[in-house]
Amino acid sequence: MADPFYLTTAIHYPNGRPHLGHAYETVAADVLARFQRARGRDVRFQTGTDEHGLKMAQKARDLGITPRALADEMSGHFRDLFDVLGISYDRFFRTSEDAHHLASQALWQAMEANGDLYLDRYEGWYSVRDEAYYDEAELTIGEGGEKLSPQGTPVEWTAEESWFFRLSRYQEPLLALLRDNPEWVRPDRSRNEVMRFVEGGLNDLSVSRTSFDWGVKVPGADEHVMYVWVDALTNYLTGIGYPDDKATFEKFWPADLHLIGKDIVRFHAVYWPAFLMSAGLPLPKAVFAHGFLLNRGQKESKSLGNVTDPLALAERFGVDVLRYFLLREFSFGQDGTWSPEAIISRANAELANSFGNLAQRVLSFIAKNCDGEVSAQGEPTEADRALQDKVGHACSIELPEAFERLAFAAGLEAWMQAVFACNAYVDEQAPWALRKTDPVRMQTVLHVLCDCIRRLAIAVAPVVPSAAEQLLDALTIPDDRRNFGSLADDTPLSFQIDKPVPVFPRLDLGA
Repeated sequence: MADPFYLTTAIHYPNGRPHLGHAYETVAADVLARFQRARGRDVRFQTGTDEHGLKMAQKARDLGITPRALADEMSGHFRDLFDVLGISYDRFFRTSEDAHHLASQALWQAMEANGDLYLDRYEGWYSVRDEAYYDEAELTIGEGGEKLSPQGTPVEWTAEESWFFRLSRYQEPLLALLRDNPEWVRPDRSRNEVMRFVEGGLNDLSVSRTSFDWGVKVPGADEHVMYVWVDALTNYLTGIGYPDDKATFEKFWPADLHLIGKDIVRFHAVYWPAFLMSAGLPLPKAVFAHGFLLNRGQKESKSLGNVTDPLALAERFGVDVLRYFLLREFSFGQDGTWSPEAIISRANAELANSFGNLAQRVLSFIAKNCDGEVSAQGEPTEADRALQDKVGHACSIELPEAFERLAFAAGLEAWMQAVFACNAYVDEQAPWALRKTDPVRMQTVLHVLCDCIRRLAIAVAPVVPSAAEQLLDALTIPDDRRNFGSLADDTPLSFQIDKPVPVFPRLDLGA
């Protein structure tokens, strides 16, 4: 039986169309999901939209429509984007689903049964944009003297009756979790942030609102709706059957990884584990908070009005090129800057001129000069074995080990070095010259190259799935030999090549 692997993104807030930051997180999760499937894991990959809260209610009111209509429209835009980007989710989740309301209420009742919920009055600072409460000591002052959240968003004084969660009860358990499991929150920047927050003391958390009604009703108190982060975080449970589908839930929970942005680490690494401890449920195995995607050095944000439409980028540069760039250009977990020029430079240097050119010139040569057929005919030389060892090590060891750590750029760098080695081998062995002087040796060289292209395509398939599939089809590789387990197969293959089509044409800034 395959080992289960449950992976989630943060569910995206659909008060506007998706921007490149949403694509970045979801592409990274998709690459990990595809990678784990190719490694033989039974993957459950969930993404979706977080549709409740005051921010959605206000946006719908401003547009003169219902929150439900806004959620339906905007959630559709996210689903459409993910389909274009080739996101292989197993579940696209919406918090407005009836089953999610029932699951959120079940979690609430479990926390209530543990004595962790009580009714009181909330007075304090609230950011509608962040859907978050802040202590006075956390606030900053804006240029106009206004109070701002730590994220730089406006806050307003809120006073209303509210249910509270006894977060203060969980300060020591949370500190023990963070101390005893240093890899539970990554990278270190986010772990240190969470440690400082918890060490500073935890106050009980307001977890319901009465000033609007777009949300999950509190059981037994219909005038209250749950704080949006209570029901949003519960999506990770609902999507695998909580509380009724015990078989699916027990198979996949606890989640192997919550992949989120660094701006919501507090909710996932403080509030969420406290809720789960209260409800008597296991904690997720890991939380990883990636950095921001910066547009020429500035964060992409709907509120700043500088968002980039990822659909336009995918149409302009190609889906596989965009996916590759997002994970190759900078270290995952850190902030990174993008620009159209950077996409073109990276795509041309590595995909078009290196990997694409390698595949195109080798396969074209075979189609033109060998009637499309190639097989191993001579004894391998030291140069042959050295190349196959380098490619095998990069594809079977270096890239997988890096991807397991979410070090995507490092894994792709190892893969790229193997591509460079293949191109150097082509130039050194010169099969075009061997065609006249030593046809048997030519066949062996071409076989080595086809086998290396096969391995390179399998290894990079999670990142560029369409291009990899096209290459593996051209090499006539059966579907059951396109996984990481097949990379170690040294059985000589016979390749039947049709006239190949370039998988990565060069890009032009003016295009």
